[in-house]
Amino acid sequence: MTRIFLLACFLAGLTAAQDDAWKPFQFLIGDWVGEGNGGPGEGTGGFSLSFDLERNILVRKNFAVYPDARHEDLMIVYLDGPSKTPRAIYFDTEGHVIRYSVDAKADALIFESEKSEPGPHYRLTYVPAGDRVKGKFEMRAPGEERYKTYLDFSARRK
Repeated sequence: MTRIFLLACFLAGLTAAQDDAWKPFQFLIGDWVGEGNGGPGEGTGGFSLSFDLERNILVRKNFAVYPDARHEDLMIVYLDGPSKTPRAIYFDTEGHVIRYSVDAKADALIFESEKSEPGPHYRLTYVPAGDRVKGKFEMRAPGEERYKTYLDFSARRK
């Protein structure tokens, strides 16, 4: 009986630590609709972020429709190692695979591609804005010091 109680206490402690690690992501969990108007050169789209595998991962599914193309991607956010450091891996319909470190700040989530990855580097930032979220996707070419904004976006809850 004592072993079962100790195991239950240990598992409860792990669950509490895991829930704490997910707190910075709470503002982004749900279904979102992009606020672009779909005019020439602009896309429409949306994304969702939800727990999966018994709250062990977050799954983001994203789509964007442009006048001449459609883009879809999937990102899995997970807690790495004993420190429960958030990390992510991204896949898209164009064949990209990006491994991200995640900086979960009080006022933003910043996904930055791993420095060890060859080629360009990427940074994806989400900032809560009431019932909306603002975001930015940036790229840094090899040899350059600064990121350049590729896409600014905003979305509202569905």
